[in-house]
Amino acid sequence: MIQQIDYFVIAPPLALALVAGLVLLLDAFLPARPRTKTVLGLVTLAGVLVALGLVVAQAVRGGPPQSTFCVPPDLAADAGLCSFVADRFTLVFAGMVLVAAVVIVLMSMTELAAGGIPVGEWYFLLLCTLVGAVTLPASRDLIMLVVALELVSLPVFALTAMKRYDGRSSEAAVKLFVVSVVSTAVMLFGVSLLYGIAGTVYLSRLAAVFSGQAPAPGVAAGTALAAGQDLPAVGTVGVVLVVAGFAFKIAAVPFHSWAADVYQGAPVPVAALLSVISKAAGFAGLILVLVAGLSGQAATWAPIVGIIAALTMTAGNLLAMRQRSAVRLLAWSSVAQSGYILAPLATAAAATAQGTPATAALHAPALTAAMDSAVPPDNTVAIGAISASMAYLVIYAAMNLGAFAVVMLVSRTATRNELDDYRGLAFQRPAAGLALAFCLVCLAGLPPGLAGLFAKVFVFREIVEGGSGWLALIMAVNTVIGLYYYAVWVARLVTPAGGTAPTRHRPPPATWLAIGLALVAAVLFSIAPQLVLNMTSFSAFG
Repeated sequence: MIQQIDYFVIAPPLALALVAGLVLLLDAFLPARPRTKTVLGLVTLAGVLVALGLVVAQAVRGGPPQSTFCVPPDLAADAGLCSFVADRFTLVFAGMVLVAAVVIVLMSMTELAAGGIPVGEWYFLLLCTLVGAVTLPASRDLIMLVVALELVSLPVFALTAMKRYDGRSSEAAVKLFVVSVVSTAVMLFGVSLLYGIAGTVYLSRLAAVFSGQAPAPGVAAGTALAAGQDLPAVGTVGVVLVVAGFAFKIAAVPFHSWAADVYQGAPVPVAALLSVISKAAGFAGLILVLVAGLSGQAATWAPIVGIIAALTMTAGNLLAMRQRSAVRLLAWSSVAQSGYILAPLATAAAATAQGTPATAALHAPALTAAMDSAVPPDNTVAIGAISASMAYLVIYAAMNLGAFAVVMLVSRTATRNELDDYRGLAFQRPAAGLALAFCLVCLAGLPPGLAGLFAKVFVFREIVEGGSGWLALIMAVNTVIGLYYYAVWVARLVTPAGGTAPTRHRPPPATWLAIGLALVAAVLFSIAPQLVLNMTSFSAFG
């Protein structure tokens, strides 16, 4: 048997992988000149844009979701067991990751211009991370999902330690390595337990087993589990371990303590990558496993998700209030934002527990061709909750990347990069100061940064409609807490600086382009938030 592969479906990650190899070859054979850094950066940027164009082409093509790496029908009782599916869920995540990657590549060009970091290895590792981030939302079996998640994580260790003689960078890389290894071990143990119960790695088959539509080989000689029925103890442990593994990846409480030290020790573009691309990959995997694979047992993981979301947003905001370092403040702010993104999933769990699994449309290509009709009406809350999380993640990416781009600009002249270094920035560099102020106001959810306000409204509405009033109250309190440290930072931007004027530094044009792209996206989302809603409004991965 020869398995047929649809190369158009896997074209975006394949293009990134090919460009990664090309960058290594060019780095090996091109002469070591300053111009070589620019060439490698432009090649990397071109590769990301090509991959983004392929994602757009897949979206424009329309029709039913495309899939590949499928089990032949004559070898499987169920039709449509595929490992890689390019549906709307995949395209939204892949598009967001690649647009964010454009900004991070531009930031990298500025970071590498100072020297001291191997350029070829940097871009190769960055492209490898993007291959995993684009592949992960398309993964529809546990093996590919874990491999893609590790492909996102492993290159980041090396990127964090690229400043070879920087003690903080080395410490950050070791901490990230230890945390990631532990989280992977925990998640793999949980995955193995789930496989032992269901006897399959495919998410659609897992959903059928845990919703009682198919027998569970690992439970009482293959009897079926009714939807909402209590799992065996080993199954409950498996679900908890999988959630814990992903909680490490998205820096959710109680697995959040690594975030600030790693963000501060890593180069600023790597910190931006961790806060947006790595976080997006973690949430994509979490949504796939919980909603696509374990929707029938939502009663088991719903309370866990709700409690983790509440603790994460609270801990992140309280710790951010105490920070004096700009990068550490953004790190804890990113933790708090993870809580906001995670919150709607608890209501998705409640809605799924009350009705048919929200991912019934995922079980076969024939059904995924008609997502809207395949999902029952009583799952509209679950679908809306997933869409709210994705909409918040898209808007958050634009706001956070803009803030990190300005932070990198300031870090060229301010070694410690503390909040006091931003005093009077709006007068010294009006463009950078106003851009940072707008992004911070967006993150706070205040006018004129309406993008952040709309994102919080999307999430708050879904939480209330899902019946989680206690979680909505906690989110409202945390939103007020978050206003404080964002307002303090903005106040410094518009406060005249005393003493001698800081040293002027003319950054490369790539820095301003990165700031401009992120700012344009944030302004666009503030003016027309319906663009994000339309992009993320779909029926259960359709």
